[in-house]
Amino acid sequence: MTQISQIIILGLSLGGVFALMSSGMTLIFGVMRIVNLAHAAFIVMAAYIAYWAFKLLGMDPILSIVITIPVMYLFGLLVYRVLFAKLIDNPRFVELTVLITFALSLVIEGLLSYFFTGIYRSTTPRYATDTLNFGPFYFPEGQFYATVVSIILLVGLWALLRYTRLGYAIRATTQNRTAAKTVGVNVHQISMITFGLGTALAGASGSLVSFLFTFFPAKHMEWVTIILALIVLGGMGSLIGSLVGSFLLSALAAYVSFNFGPTWSPITFYLALFLILLFRPQGLFGKKMELQ
Repeated sequence: MTQISQIIILGLSLGGVFALMSSGMTLIFGVMRIVNLAHAAFIVMAAYIAYWAFKLLGMDPILSIVITIPVMYLFGLLVYRVLFAKLIDNPRFVELTVLITFALSLVIEGLLSYFFTGIYRSTTPRYATDTLNFGPFYFPEGQFYATVVSIILLVGLWALLRYTRLGYAIRATTQNRTAAKTVGVNVHQISMITFGLGTALAGASGSLVSFLFTFFPAKHMEWVTIILALIVLGGMGSLIGSLVGSFLLSALAAYVSFNFGPTWSPITFYLALFLILLFRPQGLFGKKMELQ
């Protein structure tokens, strides 16, 4: 029983970080129906920002969030205006976003490889390898801090969506863009801001994963599959769903890693993505689409 509890603790300790990684992509899809396959590449970009802030300035990677969030937010605004602003009313908008963001992820990977090569990197603060002990159980200190920060940011996102005028506008746009326009919401502006917020969440995620995992320019290919598995399990566009999916799959991945080895852990997400799409494509909290 102690062993099972420890496995669950290790799994859940990454669940909050996975939830933060997936929340930005979920938010963007929920408001604009943009399938942002470049989201993981944004996370890698932010991880490099955190890495160089750590190496050159000695800045703690958690504190580097104060840099990665605003930088990635502005980058998100730029990406939206250049790539999506003029396509938003295109009847094939969703299909186009898949192609555009996939191409963007490859461009980002190429630029990062050119400037930083393909060397594996990570930040190495003191707490990255320490543990917190609670009786017979232990909690990786780095994962604990990352989970706490992730939960704080997710609660802040929830409060923004629940209690602010911007949040009302975002939720209205998510539910019905036409109705939101009717009541005076500037859906194009809201879409741009939301894309910036989603990219800012990727920035925060990059700061945290910079000391939790090693990374290199092509790492986004692995992470985007994991993120897709998390949000498809919960239901595309559902923030609650992505949160639940993150904790469920991270705990299951920890179990697989403990019993079969860490190299088998990613297969948990790939297999989950396949089975979800096969048997319940709308996810746990998504709505089933009906044929017209």
